[in-house]
Amino acid sequence: MTEQRDYRSTVFLPKTEFPMKAGLPQKEPGILARWQEQDIYAQTRAARAGREKFILHDGPPYANGDMHIGHALNHILKDMVVRTQTLLGKDAPYVPGWDCHGLPIEWKVEEQYRKKKLDKDQVDPVEFRAECRAYAQHWVDVQREQLKRLGINGDWDNPYLTMDFQAEATIVTELLKFAETGQLYRGAKPVMWSPVEKTALAEAEVEYEDIVSTQIDVAFEIVTCPEAEELVGAKAVIWTTTPWTIPSNQAIAYGAPVDYILLRATGASGSEDRYVVAEPLIDAFLKRIGADGFKMEMYVKGPLLAGATARHPMHALGGFFAKPRPFLDGSDFVTTESGTGLVHMAPDHGEDDFLLCKKHGIEPVFAVEGDGKFRADWLWMGGQGSVINPKFNAPDGPICSDLREAGGLLAASTDYKHSYPHSWRSKAKIIFRCTPQWFVPMDRESEHLVRQDERYALLDEVMPPTLRTVAKDAIADTRFIPEKGRNRIGSMVEGRPDWVLSRQRAWGVPITLFVDRKSGQYLNDPAVNSRIIAAVREGGVDAWSDDRAQEYLGNDYAAADYERVADILDVWFDSGSTHAFVLESGRWPDLQWPADLYLEGSDQHRGWFQSSLLESCATRGRAPYKTVLTHGFTMDQKGLKMSKSLGNTIDPLKVMESNGADIIRLWALSVDYTEDHRIGDEILKGVADQYRKLRNTFRYLLGALEGFEETERVTPSVMPELERYVLALLARLDATLKQAIADFDFNTYVRSLTDFCNEDLSAFFFDIRKDSLYCDAPADAKRMAYRTVLDTLFHALVRYAAPVLVFTAEEVWLTRYPAGGSVHLLEWPELPASDDAALAERWADLRALRAQVLEAIEPLRREKVLGSGLEATVTVPASAPDADLAELFISAQVTRAQGDGVTVSRTSYHKCGRCWRHLPEVTEDGTLCARCDDVVEGMDVSA
Repeated sequence: MTEQRDYRSTVFLPKTEFPMKAGLPQKEPGILARWQEQDIYAQTRAARAGREKFILHDGPPYANGDMHIGHALNHILKDMVVRTQTLLGKDAPYVPGWDCHGLPIEWKVEEQYRKKKLDKDQVDPVEFRAECRAYAQHWVDVQREQLKRLGINGDWDNPYLTMDFQAEATIVTELLKFAETGQLYRGAKPVMWSPVEKTALAEAEVEYEDIVSTQIDVAFEIVTCPEAEELVGAKAVIWTTTPWTIPSNQAIAYGAPVDYILLRATGASGSEDRYVVAEPLIDAFLKRIGADGFKMEMYVKGPLLAGATARHPMHALGGFFAKPRPFLDGSDFVTTESGTGLVHMAPDHGEDDFLLCKKHGIEPVFAVEGDGKFRADWLWMGGQGSVINPKFNAPDGPICSDLREAGGLLAASTDYKHSYPHSWRSKAKIIFRCTPQWFVPMDRESEHLVRQDERYALLDEVMPPTLRTVAKDAIADTRFIPEKGRNRIGSMVEGRPDWVLSRQRAWGVPITLFVDRKSGQYLNDPAVNSRIIAAVREGGVDAWSDDRAQEYLGNDYAAADYERVADILDVWFDSGSTHAFVLESGRWPDLQWPADLYLEGSDQHRGWFQSSLLESCATRGRAPYKTVLTHGFTMDQKGLKMSKSLGNTIDPLKVMESNGADIIRLWALSVDYTEDHRIGDEILKGVADQYRKLRNTFRYLLGALEGFEETERVTPSVMPELERYVLALLARLDATLKQAIADFDFNTYVRSLTDFCNEDLSAFFFDIRKDSLYCDAPADAKRMAYRTVLDTLFHALVRYAAPVLVFTAEEVWLTRYPAGGSVHLLEWPELPASDDAALAERWADLRALRAQVLEAIEPLRREKVLGSGLEATVTVPASAPDADLAELFISAQVTRAQGDGVTVSRTSYHKCGRCWRHLPEVTEDGTLCARCDDVVEGMDVSA
């Protein structure tokens, strides 16, 4: 046997400096620094100037604490939107922003005082607000760098902050639009109130937790009953889980459709009394008071209680408690689901209570102060509290003890489990407390409300719209992704009460109103308003002060005649006004109103989406957005809510340190963000594996295209079928990705891209054509066709991947084109025309056959019968499609036979020493086939 030559140096293996190992944590900061140095954002704006615009308005994250995984997901989704729209050739600017006012920041600054045992209320308000401003600015700067590290491309040097003087002035301007059009009023209503934070809360600032409360049954002795005198002397029984509200009781509500029973029973104390209780609730009531049985005296239809009165258990105190409590028809809310069927009414502490009592001329008494304690002058419990303290409400606490001593407490136990609202900042329980507040009416008809849609013009002439109707119409005109968001926000707007605008705090935009001390009406003077706005624009919120009141009022009004409102605005009004000072102010001339898209978490249906909707509908007659996209929440890999106490949080900053930002981006854009989704170490390992496959695709392309020149390029018309088929697949992918962008369906976008790279390219096209790449002569028509398609694939795939893997795509692009600028300045690829349905169908059949053959080869490889498919002789059905099947299967030879099955055996052909194919013309293992002989001979001659 003759000595064989080593042909390894004659094989055209891929060559690239693009490393297999990514090293993203080390590499990404350098790429980011390069972008900043070259100001890629400004370059992008210049490149897209004059194009069709796409405006995503950034919902302001709160300037409070490090970025968490929810921030990361949210901003990656936004960045994906902006980058894909930019890639499509649109002018899609991105101005990030922050919410800087409000209780969370104030609470954190107060914490610093509490640690020093200092009282914040003794600090000069201007000094305190300066501390809040500095605190917010600190976290803006921290979060900005963290978000930039994620590869988010935006106007980071010029973000919007709600605490900027210009922004504060615009918020005041928007508020005064409400005032000037009569869409504000001051009234007393029960609002959600935090005794710990001493302020009203918005619904979006409240979360619900399960608690165990004291439940009590209290007897109110009936003193008059015109419709049923037999009831006089009997005890109407109410049941409540808030014992602290009994000192504010003013009435008892009954249900007209309810059947009540006058019964005689012996209580736990041994005394026998007559009680009035709803019939369906008797057994539960008797169990609570410890009675073994009862005697029924009479049925009492609900209407028989009309006009009746009862006396408060603490009537002996006199004064407020001596006044008889009327029975009122509360059929709208009185049920027999629990309790006794009779409901005690405290208009200070419940919306149903307030409305029913107001209807009958009963006003709140404001017995509970802002800190949750009773007024010092209150006859019962004066100066005591706090009312949210379980000990205060306990069966042996002061409320129950006094009721027991007065003979009014029938039962008390601490075993009632239920859901209860808490402040999501302090985590303390809240109460409903009636206080004077500023409101925006939802149902007040106003000729100042104008719906921009012309189809409402005639209707509005007949019946002026309300804010609720305008908002509902705007919801109908908005696109929601997912669609269920429409019903979610729609039901919230349908049922929401009037918007409580006022807060009793220090850090925020003031309610810049003067109220006439005699009439109680706020001053509505455009000249005064103009002076206020100018002052806030010049000096920020500190400009609203008593010592400047006369300056604003001018010569026409005396400061002594007016009360300067000291409340601040609900922070949701701030964020709800961002569309005005970001999209309309002209400070960011690339932006325009309305926004094409608002994108936030699903909790913002009751937060930013809704406050923006209401603010814009009240001042502009439509929503400030065309489309609303919502994402779910990120859970741990077991589907549990993340919690520091559980130790199951995933810190995106640490993930970037160990894996890189592109891994987080790939995770965020791979999940179904429309639902709650998961993240964890095992999930991130799977994402890293997905990333490696994509990276290897680009590495192969870079290596296989080494030295590619335009002289190699061939047209699709002269390409082999396989190349034309892959171009057809690429065209199909292109259409899928464009549709995914239109649908904001990034899960489909990423999955389609990765499946194409893994299944259509790496496992199929690259696998089949590596023989041609490695062994055909550089000028061979098939090899040139292959490299032409690889070049087309490269330019398409690097663009498709750029919005997802922002750092890796840049690295890929610069590896091939070191002086080619940034990949992120490129536009969507232009592909050669390719729409051959017959070709696609034919190759779908061939791929199915190939999969069948590879499955048949695999057992022989495991059993060492075959070293690889190159050694296989494959028999396929005679009906198999015509093609170079040996090339398709990467086998030695293919024969056809009758039948449906596929068989595989070992070939008798010898192996070529260069391409390793087993071919009939190879006479001895290690010698060359005809093709390789020609190529090597040509190389030898050239050398």
